[in-house]
Amino acid sequence: MSQPAKIKNALISVYYKDNLEPIIQELKRLGINIYSTGGTETFIKNLGVEVIPVEDLTSYPSILGGRVKTLHPKIFGGILNRRGNEVDQQQLTEYEIPEIDLVIVDLYPFEETVKSGAAEADIIEKIDIGGISLIRAAAKNFQDVLLLASKNDYPELKNILKTQNGETTLEQRRHFAKKGFHVSSHYDTAIFDYFNQEEPEDIFKQSIEQAQTLRYGENPHQKGVFYGELDHLFDKLGGKELSYNNLVDVDAAVALIDEFDETTVAILKHTNACGIASKNSILQSWTDALACDAVSAFGGVIIANGEIDGATATEISKLFFEVLIAPSYSEEAVSILTSKKNRIILRRKPTELPVKLFKTLLNGVIEQEKDSVIEGPAQMQTVTQKQPTEQELKDLFFANKIVKHTKSNTIVLAKNSILVASGVGQTSRVDALKQALAKAESFGFEVQGSVMASDAFFPFNDCVEIAADAGITAVVQPGGSIKDQDSIQMADQKNIVMVTTGVRHFKH
Repeated sequence: MSQPAKIKNALISVYYKDNLEPIIQELKRLGINIYSTGGTETFIKNLGVEVIPVEDLTSYPSILGGRVKTLHPKIFGGILNRRGNEVDQQQLTEYEIPEIDLVIVDLYPFEETVKSGAAEADIIEKIDIGGISLIRAAAKNFQDVLLLASKNDYPELKNILKTQNGETTLEQRRHFAKKGFHVSSHYDTAIFDYFNQEEPEDIFKQSIEQAQTLRYGENPHQKGVFYGELDHLFDKLGGKELSYNNLVDVDAAVALIDEFDETTVAILKHTNACGIASKNSILQSWTDALACDAVSAFGGVIIANGEIDGATATEISKLFFEVLIAPSYSEEAVSILTSKKNRIILRRKPTELPVKLFKTLLNGVIEQEKDSVIEGPAQMQTVTQKQPTEQELKDLFFANKIVKHTKSNTIVLAKNSILVASGVGQTSRVDALKQALAKAESFGFEVQGSVMASDAFFPFNDCVEIAADAGITAVVQPGGSIKDQDSIQMADQKNIVMVTTGVRHFKH
């Protein structure tokens, strides 16, 4: 049922005036009475359009520095009255309240004010009271009232006014009511988040307005949507739209590369690094990263923390890849990399990333702080008789960064700031080590002189024994097992180095 409703009276009170003029002109053409206040009233008058001040309706001025303007029974009675309710209509007549059929309102820019770093007094003043009340009232009474709560919807309203001669359907009113409740709920969530920063309560609230429908989810039979503003993080220089799996890998790639200050290139597959190297140039870093596992690199996600030049772009282009991310590209590199239309080329922008992580779990949501800790040489305690060399400490730090971002259980082998091999996502640490050693052998890497990093402690000494026998010279692990001493004694027996950090880095 369409249940058409004719717009006779409109209330307009907005913070943002851009693109409002065409709406005003349409209302004028249709002979609709316009009520307004403050800056919006002035804006309408300056267009040469007749407007009735809200004060003339309420017989009450704007008070308290503008904090109270529209909060009055003659305003809310005009919005909330039920057109088909006899008692409501009698009261409208008794109190001389006009029916308000269209409400155009937006809210003070609270989120923008918070982001600007303004003082708390200024932030508090941007908590809208009248606007949010008008939105809820008009949305609640969608049976009779059309609400417009966002300037983004002006074109749609203009089309309705122009093509439907000032009438609206129930479907349209309900559609805009839903949008209004979204605006109000998002606004209230932002206010709560602001007040919940100090001594935060364990209450989960998230509201993200921007959404991008993906081709599909993790698999083609699953629907997928990304909520967020990728444009704030990346400029896309070329290629198709990012898929669900691309986004998951890009997230892992960004987290990994941010651990490195040295010039570094990493290649990831299914969120795990299959190649990574830190060298004096981007080209050398790419060459050594690819050598780690050129088979797994096929179809992977590549990320660098330095500019991609023409020579590096030429070498990267020899490999089929899904996504390439870097902070900058030379003009020559862009020309080379965008020659194939499906390759996704992203230029990363400096953007602050969330410090809390969450995901759905069972019938709820689980949340945790981001793992922002990484242990370098200063946090590594040598527990063996043999002391690490400067190069071993450097490689242990390098390997520890990688192991932190690899699926558990995991073992990472590294040498000269290059990933030698890793064992990923195994049900036992011994299996992870054996997988790493097998991969290193299959790609012709010399394990002798490598270091080993483990994401968690060794419950037994078997990993240390196997590693030493393979030629590994130094090991970093969190420690904390009741059998730590067994592993330390094995390291001493094999005359290799072991350092502990006291910090575990599980990743599931």
